[in-house]
Amino acid sequence: MHRAAPRRSRAEERSRKMTAQEVRLCGLLLQEHFGDVVEKVGTHLLRGGAQNLRTILHETGLSLDLVKKSLCVLVQHGACVFSAGRKGPGSPTEYQTTCERILRILRYPRYIYTAKTLYGDTGELIIEELLQRGHMSMSSTVKTVADRLTQNMEDGRSMDYSEVSSTFSKLVETHFLQRCPPLAGAQTTQSATAATAATPDTPGTPASTTLPTAESYPDCYRVPHVTLIGRGKRPLPSEDGDDNRNAKKARLDPETHGDEGIYWQVNFERFHLHFRDQAIISAVASKMDQTSSEIVRTMLRMSEVMTSPTATCTKPLSANEIFRSLPTSYNIARPILDQYLTLLVDDPMEFVGKAGESGGGMYVVNLHRALANLARATLESVVQERFGSRSARIFRLLLRKHHLEQKQVEDFAMIPAKEAKEMLYTLLSQNLVQLQEIPKTPDYAPSRTFYLYNVNQLPTARMLLQNCYKTVSNLIERRLFETKESKRLLEKSQRIEAILASLQASGAESEQLTEVEEMITAPEKQQLETLRLHINKLDSAENQVDETIFLLESYINSTATS
Repeated sequence: MHRAAPRRSRAEERSRKMTAQEVRLCGLLLQEHFGDVVEKVGTHLLRGGAQNLRTILHETGLSLDLVKKSLCVLVQHGACVFSAGRKGPGSPTEYQTTCERILRILRYPRYIYTAKTLYGDTGELIIEELLQRGHMSMSSTVKTVADRLTQNMEDGRSMDYSEVSSTFSKLVETHFLQRCPPLAGAQTTQSATAATAATPDTPGTPASTTLPTAESYPDCYRVPHVTLIGRGKRPLPSEDGDDNRNAKKARLDPETHGDEGIYWQVNFERFHLHFRDQAIISAVASKMDQTSSEIVRTMLRMSEVMTSPTATCTKPLSANEIFRSLPTSYNIARPILDQYLTLLVDDPMEFVGKAGESGGGMYVVNLHRALANLARATLESVVQERFGSRSARIFRLLLRKHHLEQKQVEDFAMIPAKEAKEMLYTLLSQNLVQLQEIPKTPDYAPSRTFYLYNVNQLPTARMLLQNCYKTVSNLIERRLFETKESKRLLEKSQRIEAILASLQASGAESEQLTEVEEMITAPEKQQLETLRLHINKLDSAENQVDETIFLLESYINSTATS
């Protein structure tokens, strides 16, 4: 009884850390991807913390069947974990959702695009299938992806299962995919009574979706021997209902392949490390040149296996090792490499540091310092875009000099007193600048008090992160509003496209096709084009804001671990 109390306090701490903007964004993401019912259950758990099935039923007012199905969906996608009740053995199982996993939905397009860049169309579809379904077995994923690739090939050609299996294995070798923790997936999706049977293994489940827990499982990155022989198949031309029944029958096919009970999920942390490395490489390339960025890329690639995800810097590498590992396309002589390394070490951004003299010099990539500099550049950019270049000059000055009086700000920034005062007060009102009072006497008389302005980077980054969450929520709501306003026109366009596709497949004449196309009038076509343009802009803005969110989250998490 007494051992359950600390777990309760930790759950309450996690729920208190979730801000209103995070919960709002999570609700919108759940609604868009899983529907209103899952959104209602997920948002309720976010606000209320860990709760058992009876409490969820009573407070949401939903039916038992809908709540169970909603919990199934959340557990399947790793957004909900369950644990033994706080009242001891035999008490109802409690369910809890986490903001971190739900917010990853916002980054799905970036995960899929990265997989396509690194592993081609096959890697893209593997990641897409796993993101859509939460977790899958290797054999099921390979079959589904091979069938999808075959559909897009010319007649007579098909994708071999072995090619898809090879790409799947490469994704596992590079840790972009990992096994789900050894907890029966079907067992987690049963009712509270069935879930209680899993309570001996459950205390670790709240962290089951994070990288350390997955890696503590010894077979996390071991690919099982799967017996898959054959090629992708095209769907048979039949009625829609028959297609759905055949697809369901295929999913329930009892054929065994040797990987039953082994499920795989996307390793988000590995993708985040890749994004972090790419951000550092891009920053070095823009600050210095392409050769410098290639040297940093080589250092990051050499140390990615040896370096912990939470480390503040990479493992030390000697100049000799770096020289041997550089791409052959870069014909850099050893003295030139030493000069580049010296330039990187002496650069004020301090992306690279020197850790010793052995082996021609030992060098590290300062991961935490690099993220701090990238976050600082982001904050400066936001101030410049919102308040102008002079306000950005004052902001940069306070970031570097820390505590300054108003007169010192005016002198250092070379801005007239009246303008400097207005800009400082504007930044102060937006919480981008803080004011500290240091009295000479205990009575805090203004004439005998120093008023020092300063910028605290970490709280400012946290505030900007919340603003980014709010921005993305507004963008999603605007996109949903635009789509709802033109719902009738979009449905009409989809119906006509489906008719055209069926006519083309049956070899219809051009006159028939033209007649169907003319069912949409010119004003409707223009309205559709305008809508598509707006939706594309909103999608692009979401992705751009998410890049800022990722940088700020990485900096905040790095500061917490360091």
